[in-house]
Amino acid sequence: MGTLKIYTYPDEVLLKKAVPLENIDGEVERLANAMVETMYLAPGAGLAANQVGRPVRLVVLDVTRMQEDASQGLIILVNPVIVEAEGKQVFEEGCLSVPDYAADVKRAARVLVTGYDLAEKEVSIEAQGYLAVVLQHELDHLDGILFIDRISRLKRELYKRGVKKRMMKEG
Repeated sequence: MGTLKIYTYPDEVLLKKAVPLENIDGEVERLANAMVETMYLAPGAGLAANQVGRPVRLVVLDVTRMQEDASQGLIILVNPVIVEAEGKQVFEEGCLSVPDYAADVKRAARVLVTGYDLAEKEVSIEAQGYLAVVLQHELDHLDGILFIDRISRLKRELYKRGVKKRMMKEG
Protein backbone atom coordinates (compact mmCIF):
# COMPACT_ATOMS: atom_id res chain seq x y z
CA MET A 1 0.00 0.00 0.00
CA GLY A 2 2.96 2.35 0.61
CA THR A 3 2.63 5.74 2.23
CA LEU A 4 -0.74 7.43 2.33
CA LYS A 5 -1.94 10.98 1.82
CA ILE A 6 -2.53 12.80 5.10
CA TYR A 7 -5.68 14.91 4.86
CA THR A 8 -5.56 18.37 6.40
CA TYR A 9 -8.07 20.78 7.85
CA PRO A 10 -10.71 21.66 6.53
CA ASP A 11 -11.15 18.33 4.68
CA GLU A 12 -14.53 16.75 5.50
CA VAL A 13 -13.10 13.27 6.22
CA LEU A 14 -11.52 14.69 9.38
CA LEU A 15 -14.97 15.59 10.73
CA LYS A 16 -16.50 12.14 10.19
CA LYS A 17 -17.11 9.80 13.10
CA ALA A 18 -15.21 6.59 12.32
CA VAL A 19 -17.08 3.29 12.19
CA PRO A 20 -15.96 0.23 14.17
CA LEU A 21 -14.14 -2.48 12.25
CA GLU A 22 -16.06 -5.75 12.09
CA ASN A 23 -13.09 -7.95 11.15
CA ILE A 24 -9.36 -7.62 11.50
CA ASP A 25 -8.28 -9.04 8.16
CA GLY A 26 -5.45 -8.59 5.69
CA GLU A 27 -6.91 -5.31 4.43
CA VAL A 28 -6.91 -3.84 7.96
CA GLU A 29 -3.36 -5.09 8.49
CA ARG A 30 -2.21 -3.49 5.20
CA LEU A 31 -3.90 -0.22 6.14
CA ALA A 32 -2.28 -0.27 9.62
CA ASN A 33 1.17 -0.96 8.15
CA ALA A 34 0.77 1.85 5.59
CA MET A 35 -0.35 4.17 8.39
CA VAL A 36 2.73 3.26 10.44
CA GLU A 37 5.01 3.97 7.47
CA THR A 38 3.21 7.27 6.82
CA MET A 39 3.39 8.29 10.50
CA TYR A 40 7.14 7.62 10.70
CA LEU A 41 7.88 9.50 7.47
CA ALA A 42 5.69 12.51 8.38
CA PRO A 43 7.13 12.40 11.18
CA GLY A 44 4.46 12.16 13.84
CA ALA A 45 3.71 10.47 17.15
CA GLY A 46 0.34 9.10 16.05
CA LEU A 47 -2.07 8.75 13.17
CA ALA A 48 -5.77 7.90 13.02
CA ALA A 49 -7.37 6.27 9.99
CA ASN A 50 -9.56 9.36 9.41
CA GLN A 51 -6.39 11.33 8.75
CA VAL A 52 -5.60 9.13 5.75
CA GLY A 53 -9.13 9.24 4.39
CA ARG A 54 -10.43 6.01 5.95
CA PRO A 55 -13.09 6.73 8.62
CA VAL A 56 -12.64 3.43 10.51
CA ARG A 57 -11.68 2.98 14.17
CA LEU A 58 -7.95 2.32 13.78
CA VAL A 59 -5.01 4.25 15.24
CA VAL A 60 -1.25 3.82 15.24
CA LEU A 61 1.14 5.59 17.58
CA ASP A 62 4.70 5.55 18.77
CA VAL A 63 5.86 8.13 21.31
CA THR A 64 9.38 6.72 21.71
CA ARG A 65 10.88 9.15 19.19
CA MET A 66 9.30 12.11 20.96
CA GLN A 67 9.94 10.96 24.53
CA GLU A 68 13.05 8.99 25.42
CA ASP A 69 11.68 7.39 28.58
CA ALA A 70 8.60 5.96 26.83
CA SER A 71 7.99 2.37 27.89
CA GLN A 72 5.86 1.48 24.87
CA GLY A 73 7.04 1.32 21.28
CA LEU A 74 4.70 1.03 18.33
CA ILE A 75 1.03 0.65 19.30
CA ILE A 76 -1.66 -0.36 16.81
CA LEU A 77 -5.21 -0.28 18.17
CA VAL A 78 -8.40 -1.43 16.48
CA ASN A 79 -11.70 -0.14 17.89
CA PRO A 80 -10.02 1.68 20.81
CA VAL A 81 -12.12 3.15 23.62
CA ILE A 82 -11.21 5.25 26.66
CA VAL A 83 -12.74 3.39 29.61
CA GLU A 84 -11.28 5.52 32.42
CA ALA A 85 -9.91 9.04 32.59
CA GLU A 86 -8.81 11.08 35.57
CA GLY A 87 -6.87 14.17 36.52
CA LYS A 88 -5.98 17.11 34.32
CA GLN A 89 -2.91 18.14 32.40
CA VAL A 90 -2.14 20.80 29.82
CA PHE A 91 0.14 19.91 26.94
CA GLU A 92 1.13 21.75 23.78
CA GLU A 93 -0.23 19.74 20.86
CA GLY A 94 0.28 19.81 17.14
CA CYS A 95 -1.20 17.60 14.45
CA LEU A 96 -0.26 16.31 11.02
CA SER A 97 -3.77 17.28 9.87
CA VAL A 98 -3.48 20.80 11.32
CA PRO A 99 -0.11 21.85 9.87
CA ASP A 100 2.00 24.70 11.16
CA TYR A 101 0.00 25.23 14.33
CA ALA A 102 0.32 24.19 17.97
CA ALA A 103 -1.63 25.13 21.08
CA ASP A 104 -2.04 24.17 24.72
CA VAL A 105 -4.83 21.61 25.21
CA LYS A 106 -6.30 20.45 28.52
CA ARG A 107 -6.76 16.67 28.74
CA ALA A 108 -6.98 13.89 31.31
CA ALA A 109 -3.69 13.14 33.06
CA ARG A 110 -4.30 9.38 33.13
CA VAL A 111 -6.36 7.19 30.82
CA LEU A 112 -7.15 3.53 30.47
CA VAL A 113 -7.74 2.56 26.84
CA THR A 114 -8.93 -0.80 25.58
CA GLY A 115 -9.00 -2.11 22.03
CA TYR A 116 -7.64 -4.93 19.91
CA ASP A 117 -4.31 -5.60 18.27
CA LEU A 118 -3.94 -6.99 14.74
CA ALA A 119 -4.03 -10.55 16.13
CA GLU A 120 -7.54 -9.81 17.51
CA LYS A 121 -6.21 -9.97 21.06
CA GLU A 122 -7.79 -7.55 23.53
CA VAL A 123 -5.33 -4.92 24.71
CA SER A 124 -5.48 -2.57 27.72
CA ILE A 125 -3.15 0.39 28.00
CA GLU A 126 -2.91 2.49 31.12
CA ALA A 127 -1.16 5.73 30.24
CA GLN A 128 -0.19 9.02 31.74
CA GLY A 129 1.80 12.00 30.59
CA TYR A 130 2.62 12.28 26.90
CA LEU A 131 1.32 8.81 25.98
CA ALA A 132 -2.05 9.68 27.56
CA VAL A 133 -2.15 12.90 25.52
CA VAL A 134 -1.37 11.12 22.25
CA LEU A 135 -3.96 8.40 22.91
CA GLN A 136 -6.65 10.99 23.64
CA HIS A 137 -5.63 13.05 20.61
CA GLU A 138 -5.83 10.07 18.23
CA LEU A 139 -9.09 8.76 19.68
CA ASP A 140 -10.56 12.25 19.26
CA HIS A 141 -9.80 11.94 15.53
CA LEU A 142 -11.97 8.81 15.43
CA ASP A 143 -14.87 10.92 16.72
CA GLY A 144 -14.27 13.69 14.18
CA ILE A 145 -12.68 16.00 16.77
CA LEU A 146 -9.48 17.94 16.07
CA PHE A 147 -7.31 19.42 18.80
CA ILE A 148 -8.32 22.89 17.60
CA ASP A 149 -11.87 22.00 18.70
CA ARG A 150 -10.49 21.87 22.27
CA ILE A 151 -8.88 25.31 22.34
CA SER A 152 -10.45 28.72 22.89
CA ARG A 153 -12.91 29.95 20.30
CA LEU A 154 -10.73 32.99 19.57
CA LYS A 155 -7.60 30.93 18.87
CA ARG A 156 -9.62 28.48 16.76
CA GLU A 157 -11.17 31.30 14.68
CA LEU A 158 -7.75 32.90 14.12
CA TYR A 159 -6.40 29.56 12.89
CA LYS A 160 -9.40 29.00 10.58
CA ARG A 161 -9.10 32.52 9.17
CA GLY A 162 -5.42 31.90 8.40
CA VAL A 163 -6.27 28.65 6.62
CA LYS A 164 -8.94 30.40 4.51
CA LYS A 165 -6.48 33.14 3.53
CA ARG A 166 -3.85 30.59 2.56
CA MET A 167 -6.39 28.59 0.51
CA MET A 168 -7.50 31.74 -1.33
CA LYS A 169 -3.89 32.56 -2.20
CA GLU A 170 -3.25 29.01 -3.45
CA GLY A 171 -6.61 28.63 -5.23
